[in-house]
Amino acid sequence: MDGRMEKFPWLNLILLIITFFTTSIAGALQLGVDIHKTGIFEVIEKGLPFSVAIMFVLGIHEMGHYVTARRYGVRVTLPYFIPAPTLLGTFGAFIKMKSPVYSRRQLASVAFNGPLWGFLASIFVTAIGLNFSKTEVITSTRGMIELGDPLIMKLFYLFYFGNIDGKTIVLHPVAFAGWIGFFVTSLNLLPASQLDGGHIFYAVFDTLHRYVSLLVVFVLLILGIWGWGGWIIWALLIYIIGVKHPPSPFFEEEPDSRTKVIFLLALVIFILTFIPVPFKM
Repeated sequence: MDGRMEKFPWLNLILLIITFFTTSIAGALQLGVDIHKTGIFEVIEKGLPFSVAIMFVLGIHEMGHYVTARRYGVRVTLPYFIPAPTLLGTFGAFIKMKSPVYSRRQLASVAFNGPLWGFLASIFVTAIGLNFSKTEVITSTRGMIELGDPLIMKLFYLFYFGNIDGKTIVLHPVAFAGWIGFFVTSLNLLPASQLDGGHIFYAVFDTLHRYVSLLVVFVLLILGIWGWGGWIIWALLIYIIGVKHPPSPFFEEEPDSRTKVIFLLALVIFILTFIPVPFKM
């Protein structure tokens, strides 16, 4: 608190409510509900599990940033959820930092605690959702969208279903929310620009940040050409936002051991969650 009465976060609340409705509609659509012939309350009821799951994952991610920033005395806003007419019903959530970070450890900690808690929330949601998922023998995948699986999901499948040769796992919407959580975590941990991974990398290797950002853009372009075309959009977005990190007035010259540990943990989580080809037609 800075001695002034903080305004009630009406915009945050309104966006939260709208996103609840859009993600509920998305969840109902995933179950095949015809929303044009179904009452709004039934749509919300059918889509509620997915809505709660995806908003829990996104909310925990942002609150990880928020709580850590406030612990360091950094002024930040509450999360803004972004409703959208998409398969997910949302474009995610974000917070805004209103004061600078003055040390490498602070920058790395604030950046890392979002993906960390989002990753843990995704594990929790996936563990619940896989109890309601099933395996099926599908002879043709024509017209279907297949999900690529990060290493963490492969480990989940092995634990829950064992050998599934010749079968396809049909994810319950709650498990799908966990998959989305892992995918979002990996996107945020890309060591580029002002993504969470970019902040963490800059906190440890500030002089190399720009060159690694350019390398990430190049790799994503290659993956976009040979795999999932969406990577091309991500490469362009990163390049447009800027491959350079804003200069930070670090007090210390070198990163301490805790900052280096954060970097290594972020790298492990990135390896567990990254999906080279997230969607296949």
